[in-house]
Formats: sequence, structure tokens, C-alpha cells
Amino acid sequence: MIEPLPRAFFDRNAAEVAPEVIGCLLVRRDGDTLRVGRIVEAEAYVGEHDRACHARAGRTARTAPMYERPGHAYVYFIYGVHEMLNAVCGPGGHPSAVLIRAAEPIANLAHSGTGPGNVTKAFRIEMRHNRSDLCDPRSELFIAPRRPGDQPRLWQGPRVGVQYSGPRWMKARLRFCDRDSPHLSRPGPARR
Repeated sequence: MIEPLPRAFFDRNAAEVAPEVIGCLLVRRDGDTLRVGRIVEAEAYVGEHDRACHARAGRTARTAPMYERPGHAYVYFIYGVHEMLNAVCGPGGHPSAVLIRAAEPIANLAHSGTGPGNVTKAFRIEMRHNRSDLCDPRSELFIAPRRPGDQPRLWQGPRVGVQYSGPRWMKARLRFCDRDSPHLSRPGPARR
């Protein structure tokens, strides 16, 4: 039985949570099917002061989930094409979140989740999953701990597609990857 991470895991700023979510399992119940993938890439969005974070505009109808209890999903629609999955972090009502950018398939995924739009497609995550409790074992969607012995080799670099945020936030090293995974989005760490 796969159990989700405790809420305390998410009740910290996204900059602390993002590197620790690498290697954890993203789990989606879809009827009798359990879709499972290993998270291999994530980005931290660290609050209202982060010019790349949705919370930079304050609390709105769209960003409200980021101000709620840590350990819930923040799903939003982008470019009229993709849903994007984030895990709301904390502490408390401090609006930070971790964007799940890539997951390698473990069970019942038709394709790799390379890139955040492909993650939601592979796991069949929809807007109705916005505010899902990622810490509830009965939830359709949750994040479980790393498997025993899984210690990813972390790579850290700048986030993707945040040029609008200005030099400081564009260069902030808030993207984390398992450097050994073949399922990372681009640009990724240099291969040896």
C-alpha cells in the first residue's frame, strides 16, 4: 500500500520542499487503475516577492489555493492547452508552491511525463484536481515518499520560461532534477 507524505513535509517554503520531492512518487487513482511515476524534476516558486510566482499579484480567484493549507494541489491552465500541477507549500498561508516538471513512469502510464504539460497528460490530471489533498490516502491524487534506497543525485539550476521575471528571478537556482534521469525536460544538466 502506497501512503502519502505527511502534511508537515509541505509546510515549509517551496525552496526547501522542491529538492526533497525529487525521487518521491506521484500517484493518481483512476478508477481501478493506479498510475505511478517517480518525480525527477521540480521548480520552486517562493512567494509574493518572487516575480515568477503567480502569487506576485496577491490573492486572486486563480491563486487562492496557494494561500490555503499546505499539501494541496494547485492546478492551473496555461496557454489554453495544458494543465499544470503544483504542490502548495507553506509555511501556513504563505503562498509558495512546487511545480512538478517531470516524472518517469513506474506503473500504468502510457508515456513519460517529460515537461509539466506531459506530466498532467500522462497522469490524466484535470482542473477538477485543483485543491486535491495530496496528503490524503483516499485522494485521487497524492505524493508518496521515495522508495527505500532511492537517493537521487541532485542538479540545481534556473527555472524554465521565466524570462519575464527580471534578471534576479530568471537566474534564481530554483529548479531541481535527478541528474541521472533520462526523463528531464530541456534544458537539462550536462551529461557526462
